[in-house]
Amino acid sequence: MKKIFLIVLLASFSLSSFAQRNNDEWHLSIGFNAINSLGSQNPVYKPGDWTFEFPISAAVEFNWSEKFAIEQAITFNGFAEGAELDEAPFQEVEKDYNYISFDTHVKYYFGRDIFPDDDWFDFYANAGIGFFHIDETNISLNLGGGVLVWLNRNRSFGLRAQTIGKFAFDHKDSGYDNNHYQYHLQAIFKL
Repeated sequence: MKKIFLIVLLASFSLSSFAQRNNDEWHLSIGFNAINSLGSQNPVYKPGDWTFEFPISAAVEFNWSEKFAIEQAITFNGFAEGAELDEAPFQEVEKDYNYISFDTHVKYYFGRDIFPDDDWFDFYANAGIGFFHIDETNISLNLGGGVLVWLNRNRSFGLRAQTIGKFAFDHKDSGYDNNHYQYHLQAIFKL
């Protein structure tokens, strides 16, 4: 419980430090997530077995330039009894587990480098650090990317899809709190 409190406190300080900047490029996103923790290096391995229990995700993003942004995200999910997880040896979960994560990412938007005349969508890469909890708490190095599609001309409402690989720092001894992929589908709003 102390670890979760520490994570929530760290996320609060991160968000308040973002608020000290003076810029109007803030975005809020909210949507769904799925977790692939099946022990494969293939990010699209067995999508029917990805976990999707209470799959809420939300994030606040601050764009300090046209190409760079920083994001603070929180996600909730879970593993139902009988779900498959990549613990060695591979086994089914014996009870329900909740999943929570706090992630801080730096994003690099590079879509206009490829398609300079199209401003209704953009591609990005992201990297950062995360804290997540299933059975224990672990820290992860996160790498990923996604696409953002704007649904109106003034770019104030859109949809984004992203994939993040989460590489746990002590994955060999962490049991369920191990390496995994996380997928997001979210609506995004300019604030």
